[in-house]
Amino acid sequence: MLSDKMETPKKRIAILGGGPAGLFMYKRLTEAGDTSLEIEIFERKKQLGAGMPYSREGSSEEHITNVSGNEIPDIVMPVSEWITLQKPIAQSFHITPQNFNDYKVLPRLLFGKYLEDQFKLLLKHASDAGISTTVHLGAEVVDIEDHPDEKKVTVKLKDGTSFDFDRVIISTGHNWPKKKEGTIKNYYDSPYPPSKLEALVNIPVAVRGSSLTAVDAIRTLARNNGSFADSDNGIPHYIPNPGTGDFRMVMHSRSGLLPAVRFHLEDSHLKNDTLLTDEEITAHRAGNDGFLSLDYLFEKDFKDQFREKDPAFYERIRNMDIREFVDAMMELRERLDPFVLLKAEYAEAEKSIKRMESVYWKEMLAVLSFAMNYPAKYFSAEDMLTLKETLSPLISIVIAFIPQTSCRELLALHNAGKLEIVPVGGDSSVEALDEGGIIYHYTDEEGKEVAVPYPAFVDSIGQPHLMYDDFPFQSLIKSKTIAPARLRFQNEKEGKKAFEKGDGSVEKDSDGSYFLKVPGIGINDDFQVLDQYGAYNERIYIMAVPYIGGFNPDYSGLDFCEAASEKIAASLARSMGINVS
Repeated sequence: MLSDKMETPKKRIAILGGGPAGLFMYKRLTEAGDTSLEIEIFERKKQLGAGMPYSREGSSEEHITNVSGNEIPDIVMPVSEWITLQKPIAQSFHITPQNFNDYKVLPRLLFGKYLEDQFKLLLKHASDAGISTTVHLGAEVVDIEDHPDEKKVTVKLKDGTSFDFDRVIISTGHNWPKKKEGTIKNYYDSPYPPSKLEALVNIPVAVRGSSLTAVDAIRTLARNNGSFADSDNGIPHYIPNPGTGDFRMVMHSRSGLLPAVRFHLEDSHLKNDTLLTDEEITAHRAGNDGFLSLDYLFEKDFKDQFREKDPAFYERIRNMDIREFVDAMMELRERLDPFVLLKAEYAEAEKSIKRMESVYWKEMLAVLSFAMNYPAKYFSAEDMLTLKETLSPLISIVIAFIPQTSCRELLALHNAGKLEIVPVGGDSSVEALDEGGIIYHYTDEEGKEVAVPYPAFVDSIGQPHLMYDDFPFQSLIKSKTIAPARLRFQNEKEGKKAFEKGDGSVEKDSDGSYFLKVPGIGINDDFQVLDQYGAYNERIYIMAVPYIGGFNPDYSGLDFCEAASEKIAASLARSMGINVS
């Protein structure tokens, strides 16, 4: 006799991208064991979990993580436990259970293996729980089509196949579009994959930026032209290969600054229960024309944190506004030679780690950056401009947290005369030459315009915030399912003044309101895409950071993956009636 029971229809969800973001999203969806789910994962590479940063696309053996084991959000198995079970893999990177330290950074390729294994464990747990999962490896998504009438989304692959889903989560990770690379000899739009830099031997190389991306490029270029040897004082010697006398690297950095050195974090996950709550932010916006004030956030989520933890520092900054604080913090950095400062900060960080004591103001700046990332979409255009002009440059330097190993190598290269840094302002430019290489144009510290030729150039400013027109899934643009991200000016006079400059970054609406165009596409608090009217699409979510940089300005790595996946999972639970962790 046939059962009268109707089979519950499956709720089909696609995760586009199987890197760290996709890993955390899959974890959220499957941990509760809801068997009504049918999940499909599309990954362009043949490896799950690693994404770009922790695979050969973004790393070689010399590259290391910027997080230690104790700073990694919970996935399935702690790194310390995994190391003991994966001895052959770990030993190939000279790591054993005996010399492993949960407070030290890891080789990035090894960490990629760890993430891959965590994904495999999640897939097994989901299978054991009866959740249907299909993994498509080597599957490049080329377009997405939204079908509001059918309440479906179609995912199209490069091989011509397509699939329909109830919900789609875009977690495609990093993207460095090629602009001149491949057409101009020795011109690279990014240092990834590192293998492409092998040809840069025995020539001067211009490196744009001083971020961790620049450090990646420097570590690779150094090994293509020489090697490092240990010394008694802890700073290694750099030994150039024979025939590489012309090799040197010149970093071009805003104000000529190097990133700060990694130290001991009091809170390894940059969370703080004394920060503003969602309710407090909502109440503040209600009394501020819908805007979240950057000054208010700076007072509550940064300055007030020092009242008890560091009263002396609080007294020093209590009457400073954002610009005054940034000027005070940058003054010392700009006054000292950057490599002298790097050496001093290395000693400070070593002491911090040995004593397990934080450099508290730097940690709280990282906390502030993470805290303001999520509600940044509620800043006024004026505040976003202030953020970009003042606080963001300081944040990008201080919270880069360059690992000690990288710091030692930078000092060794500088000591060997192979690495220098020159300050360039926002008006600097790079002129690509048809015959190869570039001319770097900038104004030096004496106000003189300089044009310096280099036979090779590596753009290393980090993941760029991509604009609306760079969005890869064109059907969503053509159907106006998505819209450019923009922020309204709170003061109409300021908006009008910016609009009349005519640089195209400011728009005027028919009602007379002025808006600042910011990178990427618009999203709501649940990471759902917004159309031109500000209406959210319940079927399409995005946590691919290159395309949401306007409303989501801070790239927080695994912490961001954890936080964004939690918001998306909660939204899916509400809209689809599913169980999530």
